[in-house]
Amino acid sequence: MCGICGCSNPSGTGKFSVVDSKASLLITHHHGHEQHSHADNQRLIQVEQDLLSKNDAYAAENRTYFKQHGIFALNLVSSPGAGKTTLLVETIKVLKECFPIAVIEGDQQTEHDANRIRATGVPALQINTGRACHLDAHGIGHAVQTLAVKDNSFLAIENVGNLVCPSSFDLGEAHKIVVLSVTEGDDKPLKYPDMFHAADLMIINKIDLLPYVDFDVERCINFARQVNPTIQILQLSATKGDNFSAWSDWLAAQIQ
Repeated sequence: MCGICGCSNPSGTGKFSVVDSKASLLITHHHGHEQHSHADNQRLIQVEQDLLSKNDAYAAENRTYFKQHGIFALNLVSSPGAGKTTLLVETIKVLKECFPIAVIEGDQQTEHDANRIRATGVPALQINTGRACHLDAHGIGHAVQTLAVKDNSFLAIENVGNLVCPSSFDLGEAHKIVVLSVTEGDDKPLKYPDMFHAADLMIINKIDLLPYVDFDVERCINFARQVNPTIQILQLSATKGDNFSAWSDWLAAQIQ
């Protein structure tokens, strides 16, 4: 996790910025390149434990706030290119007349995904994490206030594309949803077990491409249930609409 990539460095700071007159949140981290001794590694482990403890405290605050204001929050995680943003865009098209929706987008750079969400008419705030490989609960708390998320709404949090670090960082969400596309390989649940263990739902996306790729759906499902026997599973195509109603119905039921 973050002890390897270095983004848990406690000297990291956050600040708000404005890009093209749209509110954004920029998280900056500073990294050193020193050699580490065994003692350094022990201190790093302690720093990671302290970091996760602090994150959990912020996540608990977020969860309390969401409950008090009737905000249903989902944390969407995946590797890059699995189709999270397309899934959100198509979900918004189906559900935006049913209840208020807001989106927090996490990427290392650019406003591209937030702009795609804004084009649907739904408010979106982009968090640019710089070198950091995940969103954290403290940043989400600031983002919710900046975005002015309405009471009794659906808040979608699209995490940075990464199947490692986001598994350890609770954001206060109701559910963590892992999106896996059939173009990635059916053994991902075993390669990245922490993520699939932490998720409540696995979406197998891009099923319209199954005839063209080497992906065994049943094998993938079996692997996912090896690491998380209670994980729920949906298969769909966000771009073609195949079985999309199963997802929108699941989501609407959860929100209600």
